[in-house]
Order: sequence, then C-alpha cells, then structure tokens
Amino acid sequence: MNALPCTVYISLTGALLTLVLGRRSPGAARVTALGSALLAWGIALVAAYQFHPSPAGLQTLVDVPWIPQLGIRYHLAADGISLTLVVLTGLAATAGILFSWNVEERTGEFFAFYLTLIGGVYGVFLSADAFLFFVFYEIAIVPKYFLISIWGSTNREYGAMKLVLYSFAGSALVLAGLLWAYAAGGAQSFAIGDLAAAATQFSHTQQVGMFALVFLGFGVLAGMFPFHTWAPTGHVAAPTAASMLLAGVVMKLGAYGCLRMALPLFPVGFVFWQPVIAWLAVIGIVYAGLIALVQEDFKFVIGYSSVSHMGFVLLGIAAANVRAVSGAVLQMFSHGVIAGLLFAVVGRMVYDRTHTRKLADLRSMSLYRQIPFAATVFVLAGLASMGMPGFSGFPAELTILIGAWQTSPWCTAIAAFGVLVAAAFTLRVIQVSFFGTSSPSVAGPSHTAAMAPISVPEKIGAALLVGATILVGLKPDLLLNLIEPALRSPLFQGVLNGGAS
Repeated sequence: MNALPCTVYISLTGALLTLVLGRRSPGAARVTALGSALLAWGIALVAAYQFHPSPAGLQTLVDVPWIPQLGIRYHLAADGISLTLVVLTGLAATAGILFSWNVEERTGEFFAFYLTLIGGVYGVFLSADAFLFFVFYEIAIVPKYFLISIWGSTNREYGAMKLVLYSFAGSALVLAGLLWAYAAGGAQSFAIGDLAAAATQFSHTQQVGMFALVFLGFGVLAGMFPFHTWAPTGHVAAPTAASMLLAGVVMKLGAYGCLRMALPLFPVGFVFWQPVIAWLAVIGIVYAGLIALVQEDFKFVIGYSSVSHMGFVLLGIAAANVRAVSGAVLQMFSHGVIAGLLFAVVGRMVYDRTHTRKLADLRSMSLYRQIPFAATVFVLAGLASMGMPGFSGFPAELTILIGAWQTSPWCTAIAAFGVLVAAAFTLRVIQVSFFGTSSPSVAGPSHTAAMAPISVPEKIGAALLVGATILVGLKPDLLLNLIEPALRSPLFQGVLNGGAS
C-alpha cells in the first residue's frame, strides 16, 4: 500500500524520460513508456492483493503540508474504490501503449503526454484532499488536448477543443462548489472528511446549490446526458490509445468525482437532486443506445455505446444503496476494460488496415477472413458489452439493476430496455463490419488488398483486456470484496443505505 504513490511519480518520471529519449531513439521511448506503465500497474496489483479494508475507509499513504495558510495538504490515501480504479488505470495504460507501438510521428512527445495524463489520473484516484484532487484532475485534462489535436484523425482540432472546453467548464463548476463549501463552512482544510463535517452546518438551499455545482461539473466528464456530446466527438477524433484512455479511464474521473466528492460532502443536496440524476441516467442509457443503433461510422457506434454504458454508472450512484453503488464502481472497471478493447479493435486493428470506418465500406471486406483475430476479439468484446454471462459487464449491470430496483422500479425497467438496445446495436455492428457480404463496395476501398497481420503487441494488449473482463466476469467478488467495505465507511454514512449485499 505504501508504494501506491509511486504510481504517480513513476508515470510523471516516465513522461519526462520518454520526452528526452524520443529525440534520439523512438524505440527507447516506447520501451521506457511500456516499462513505466508496467511498473506502476504492478505496484497497483500488489497493493490490491495485500489490501485489508479498514472500518475508517480511506487509509493514508502520504500526508504532508502543502499550502498551510489555506489548510491544503499533499494527502494521498486509498480504499477499495480507489484501488479498483488504480488497477484499471494501470491495465488501460499498459494496453494503450501496446496498441500504440506503431506511433512514428513525434514518438517521445506522444508517450510523454500519454504518461502525464496517466500520472494525473493516478493522482485523482489517490487524492484525499479536495484541492489536490482538483489539481490532479486538471493535470489529466491538459494532455488530452495535445494527444487529439496532434495525433488524432477526423476533425481532430474541433474534437480536441470541444473536449477540453467541456472539461474546463465542468472543472470551473467543481471549483466554484468546493470554494463555496470551504468558505461558507469555515473549514480549516480541504480534506474531504473536514469538508464533509463542515457541510453539516449548511442550510438546505446551500447544500442543494453546492451539490448541483460539484455533481454537474463532474457529471460533464462522466458523459451525463445532455452534456455528453463531447464524448463521441472526442473518441472519434482521438488516436487509438487516447480513445482507450478517454472511454476507459478519463470518463471514470467524472463518475469517481461524483461519488467521492459530491455525495458525501452534500448528502442533503443529493437527496433533492436524486430523482433528476436517476432519470437523466436512464435517458442517457436509452438515447445514446438508440443513436448508436443508427450510426454508420464504426467509431461513433462505440462512442455512443460508452455514453450509454456510463449511464448505468450514474444510475447506480443515484440509487444510493450499497448494492447499486458497488455495481456502479464495478461497472466503471468493466466498461473501462471493454471500451478500451472495442476502441483498440476499431481504431488500430480495423481502421489502420482498411483506412475507413464506414460500415457500408467494411460490409464488403469480409474482415473475419482477412483479420480473424480482430473479428474474434471484437465478438468477445461485443458479448461483454452486451452484458453476457461470463464477462464483467454481466455482474456489473445486474448488480446495478437489482440495487436500483429498490429505489426506483420505473427507472430500472427503462434502463433494462437499454440493455436490449445495446444488444441490438452491438449485434448489428458485428454482423455488418466483420460478417457482411462478399460483394465489392463501389465507394469503399478495395476489399481484395492484403492486410497487415495483427502484430504481437496488439495481440498481447488484446489478451490482457479480454482476460480481465473474463476474470472479473467469473469472479466479481475479487473487486466487490474491495468495493463494498469502502461504501460502508463513515464517509458514506448518511448518504447510502446498507441495502442487501
């Protein structure tokens, strides 16, 4: 556990090394990036294996003064929730580097931005000081712009700018809410526990307003309807590794902020807004799924699919019982793995070989014959995304739906319809893109051209992600045994009821 802060330091040091080494040897930059990601992920796995939940919840890792005049401390801590997402970050980072092994343009700079983003993400998941949380949150946002605007594809400048503007707008709301709480409550520090204690002095109106600012600010990055439109645009414009991180990890920052900050700090405000959040989550699930069903761009299908699946996370949080919220955290991990895998297949295995994402063009290429490994992996990822038993999506969504039923049967019933919509658009895109007709497309590229075989790094990256979704699908208690004790800690008392577990 005490080595967990090294995940931040290793990632940021690796970013600096890849920037320097990349000027002389792109190969050295790649190896350094992969080594940094593997080392940080290894530390996370060991910490998760050795972790023993504490009744107090968060266990301090580092706690030293940073800006004493304002009560701001460099305070890193972990519980089962943060550990689950730290492990996800390490897995996503490692797989993303493997799928980016072919990056030739400004290789060192690419991996420097990539690892800086990863370091910021680790920092967010480990921060126990609200101001430090915000600083790492901003560190994670900035590299996204450069990754998309420099190495992206379709409308990359527009996609990068839209993503960053939405992110910074959300950040401004979060900062306003936190500063309001700090000033109004007379808190002596920005420690999450201290802010939560100070919040008990707030009036009902203050809690309602503060919660709205913080939850909405984080909800934007989580892809909450109707502020989700940055996500599909950003995913499509981003290079493969950045798409994997955006869907797999960065969207989780928003959901994690909602859970870690907004709920325990402003429980009265949460109760007021709870029905609105639940219905917005349900609308996002069904609406994004229906949009995905009619998309003709392969990557847009996966982009809207991510928005739909993140709706289940928000629904679980809105249900406000231990079972539903534990399912929401499990869904964060599951969606991070599955979305990363889907974007890897679409962006790296398919687009880089066919130079098209149009389903009409892919229909004529018989991809299951030309790149059978990609077809197999996408089918497995698609089944996981649909929530089929044996994959991580099944226990995650089932746990959310069972928990949400206790709070709102109507919302749950409509969300269950969203599962059927997900099955429809997933089966459609599998059939059209990999098992379409063998007749040539007039408008599309030649389907007879030989395609490069799937590389070893791509196979290893795919195997890691497929293995993770199957392992958690068969043994969800590996993560639920970490998550549930954290939700029963004092920080969440008064905002979550026990539920069945």
